[in-house]
Formats: sequence, structure tokens, C-alpha cells
Amino acid sequence: TTHFCAMSIQRALISVSDKTGIIDFAKKLQEFNVEILSTGGTAKAIRDAGIPVKDVSEHTGFPECLGGRVKTLHPKVHGGILGRRDMAEHAEAMKEFDMPPIDMVVVNLYPFESTVAAGKDFPTCIENIDIG
Repeated sequence: TTHFCAMSIQRALISVSDKTGIIDFAKKLQEFNVEILSTGGTAKAIRDAGIPVKDVSEHTGFPECLGGRVKTLHPKVHGGILGRRDMAEHAEAMKEFDMPPIDMVVVNLYPFESTVAAGKDFPTCIENIDIG
């Protein structure tokens, strides 16, 4: 038996280094009234295209810091992604700690592997590690 769970997407987190196609994708999300959360250059690209976007720092109430290294590393983001709405304990905690669900995550990582393979220096390689 195949089980399929249709879920409405109300909120999406978009944070990409390669922005190819992201504007068309964000426009489609906007057509479906999906709230878009984003960071840094991705938020700027989406906003510059005239698409409403909420900065993750506004969502969390905590600013990007450490030169942009800390953007999405926040319990409100991770709780919104990982919380299971079908479990009462999770739903209660999400409500108690103000962790609204994040239904979709759209990411691609910095090109760390190709940066190392190109023989870049250590500091450049470190800056191409993308964890949040």
C-alpha cells in the first residue's frame, strides 16, 4: 500500500549560494501565498525581484553575526523545521517556544569541494564551509 500525505506549504526557508532559478521558484511560492524566509544575498535577490521575503533575523529576533557565519543556527529555525506537528508533545513545545512550522527548506551549499580541489588557501577553504 502506498501512503501519500498532502501537506500545505505555508512557510519556506530559502538560502542558496547558487541562485540559478531561485527567482522563478520564489515567484511560484508567492503565487501560492507561501511566506518566504531567507538570509543575506538570497533575501536580497528575492527582494530585488519584488517578491516579499522575511529575513531570518527578523523571524528569530536574533541578528546575523560572526561575519554572516551564523544566520539560521537558531532554535526557532531548527524547531520549525524538525518539529513534528503530528506529535502533541512537539506541537505543544513549538507553540510554547514560538517555533512556527517551516514546511519547505531550499538550500544548496557553498562549493567547498571544488574550492579545496582548486588548491585555494586554508582561509578561503574555511570560508566555503556552509553550516548555517
